[in-house]
Amino acid sequence: MPARDPRLTPARADLAAAHLRGLVAADTYAEGYPMRVAVETAPLHRAPHPESPIETHALFGETIVLYEDREGWGWVQLETDSYVGYIAMNALTERGPAPTHRVRVNRTFLYPAPDMKRPPIGTLPLGAKITACSENGAFTQIAPAGFVFSTHLCPVQSFETDFVSVAERLLHTPYLWGGKSCLGIDCSGLVQLALAQAGIAAPRDTDLQMAALGTPLPLGDDPSADLPTLQRGDLLFWKGHVGIMRDEATLLHANGHHMLVASEPLAEARARILEKSFGPIIAIKRF
Repeated sequence: MPARDPRLTPARADLAAAHLRGLVAADTYAEGYPMRVAVETAPLHRAPHPESPIETHALFGETIVLYEDREGWGWVQLETDSYVGYIAMNALTERGPAPTHRVRVNRTFLYPAPDMKRPPIGTLPLGAKITACSENGAFTQIAPAGFVFSTHLCPVQSFETDFVSVAERLLHTPYLWGGKSCLGIDCSGLVQLALAQAGIAAPRDTDLQMAALGTPLPLGDDPSADLPTLQRGDLLFWKGHVGIMRDEATLLHANGHHMLVASEPLAEARARILEKSFGPIIAIKRF
């Protein structure tokens, strides 16, 4: 049987998705149950306990398939990017009606009434998907409850024309391994989240993004050689890192050096990364 990426394959020795029967060996198989994320962001853990490393975050309204509910933890696969892991069951709810809108700003408040002076009952992140029930003045009532300022929403099929501008709005967001919101984000999360707002589906991790996204530009073997002429929106990949070009000379990336989403001259970042962390640039991809 061909090797399967464990990050994207709902299969353990004791349990696997039913559609993998005959493809992977497991003690039992499960059909899976459709669910939806019901909190602002839900961390997807590598193992079913809160101290386990976080692989990514699922956003409010994101759809998942639940294969196991055990001791407060759900073993799931995200439908957005196929990532597999464990989410706390109290972060999930029944699938319900299809979303109609998504949040288009970095973060917005959820109010108990259409009144900005009322204490919020929650928050929703950029990219969160909601089901609109009705309009009430400047607010939209959403299911199952709450009101969101209407101009902070857009129809689910309405997309940004420039994904780099989305990433730029997240400048200075704290770096967080596995993060995917303005509260904390990592390098591949920044790329995935920004592209999603432009209607471009992207895998979660840098190696998967490098393989799936864009068209490669020629890159020589000499790590100190001049790069091809770059442009806004080009993705630069190192082994384990990715950044977005704002223009031909400026790199935007979430990184552990600044512990922020930072904008800096590519020449400075390239020299530092070569010497101190990820080595040379290994790919440049253009949309």
